[in-house]
Amino acid sequence: MAQQQIFPTKGNLMAAKRSLSQAQLGYELMDRKRNILIREMVTLSDKAKEIRDSIDKVFSDAYQSLQMANIMLGVVTPLTKQIPEETGVHVTYRSVMGVELPTVTIDEAPQIMVYSPELTNSQFDRAYICFNEAKKMAATLAEIENSIYRLSVAIKKTQKRANALKNILIPRYTEQVKFITNALEEKEREEFSRQKIIKANKEKQGTA
Repeated sequence: MAQQQIFPTKGNLMAAKRSLSQAQLGYELMDRKRNILIREMVTLSDKAKEIRDSIDKVFSDAYQSLQMANIMLGVVTPLTKQIPEETGVHVTYRSVMGVELPTVTIDEAPQIMVYSPELTNSQFDRAYICFNEAKKMAATLAEIENSIYRLSVAIKKTQKRANALKNILIPRYTEQVKFITNALEEKEREEFSRQKIIKANKEKQGTA
């Protein structure tokens, strides 16, 4: 028990009070951090939902146009091979309360015709435009979903630390402060009573 592990001295009382104050401050900071992270995650979750709804429509239009192009032009695989792979994707990071969240960007380049328009039609053009738009949306969605995952992990860790402070350390130091304070007050009362007895005895001896 805390009462058996700590000796009731003024030095220990000051140390226990200091530890209690630090634990309470730590809990406040952890609780504030958790709330900020939760707000950030909720905001990103709303954005992710909007993008998922939009990207489904874009992919649907892209595949529909590609299917129509296949029907009208025959298999267009040789044409799609003329479209270069994307190499302009970059990932940087920003910090939110110590949590590193990714930022995904794609180099903005002017859209140029990379295939012969004489060999394609409007459906192929539409598929190309839709897939290009879907690529940008997929990069943004990957950024947001990865950020949500990182925030979720950080929130769990922060909650665990906050719970440890609230349910273990703060009660422990509170009990220590209470125990030492009561012990010192009892010691002071005993000393006061002893001094009164000594004074009374001296007065009796003086009048004898």
